[in-house]
Amino acid sequence: MTLKPDPKMARNIELALRIGALFYVIFAVSRIVAPFVPALAWAVIIAVATFPAFRWLRDRLGGRSGRAATIFTLVLLLLLLLPATWLGTSAVDWGTEMAARIQDGSLKVPPPPDKVATWPIIGERVHTAWAMASSNLSEAAREAEVQLRAVGSWLLKTAAGVGLGVLQFALSIIIAGVLLAQSQGAAGFMRKLFRRAMPGSATDFTKLSEQTIRSVATGVIGVALIQAALIGVALVAIGVPGAPIWIIAVLILGIVQLPATLVTVPVIIWVWGSQEALAATLFTAWVIPAGLADNVLKPILLGRGVEAPMLVIFIGAIGGFIATGIIGLFVGAVILVLAYELFRAWLDESTSVGEISASPAESE
Repeated sequence: MTLKPDPKMARNIELALRIGALFYVIFAVSRIVAPFVPALAWAVIIAVATFPAFRWLRDRLGGRSGRAATIFTLVLLLLLLLPATWLGTSAVDWGTEMAARIQDGSLKVPPPPDKVATWPIIGERVHTAWAMASSNLSEAAREAEVQLRAVGSWLLKTAAGVGLGVLQFALSIIIAGVLLAQSQGAAGFMRKLFRRAMPGSATDFTKLSEQTIRSVATGVIGVALIQAALIGVALVAIGVPGAPIWIIAVLILGIVQLPATLVTVPVIIWVWGSQEALAATLFTAWVIPAGLADNVLKPILLGRGVEAPMLVIFIGAIGGFIATGIIGLFVGAVILVLAYELFRAWLDESTSVGEISASPAESE
């Protein structure tokens, strides 16, 4: 007796095999593309944020997108690599100098004030360690050898991560140049993708995404870069030790929406204690407005219609940094705000449709 094949079971098996093959292809593609996802995301952000400037250059070159994209890419690479190279070499030189001064005993630490010992919980320990560093820095460094090695290891890993981040930034700029050269095709692809994902939607999610990316990139990252540059000029001019480290700290604080005064106030105190009154006055007169510049620039550059809660930006920046390193600090904030805005628009649209469909029943 022969069993007759069941057509329904055969179709189910064939469907299961197709679904399995599809999931395997998706899994394989995700494994291959995963290392490039942060660079690709940052490339899209750069391309969208700088498109108005690119369009202006393209129009001046007679509509030649390829030539305009090449020039634009080279300019962006110079704007990235020159400051990054300076910051990196300056930070390494400063660290080497500090290590040498600790070893030869030329680095002097002022004695701690007596009130430090009155601080709750940590006062005695801080006062003892500070006093030892003031009297014999080399001996204090030897006693804290384990902690210093851990810090040194962390600094080396951070420096390597920053170097990798710079390479990723450079790759992102090159990809952004390609996207700008093919901007019309890329925009058409995004429109098709949103229509396919959200058919019948009345909201132009492509335009909303473009507006959100451009607003957050300029209103958050752009303001942080401007603030870091303004404060950095003063730090370098006055000769603050470790100026590149402070500049990077100001940049990070600006992105995560924390005030730059966390850096500028201690530096101002140091300047008043080590520089002449005129230099300290000029430095303070420059740094205080620069540290508060985000309160003026952010409402202008963030754009209307984009409500970016500070908590969303903070979580996006910190989470991106933890997940993908230095490039995630920039990408995470933009992506999370974009997801927040798209979800909010979709939710508002769904609510309005639900209210419209429910109104006839309510009238009855």
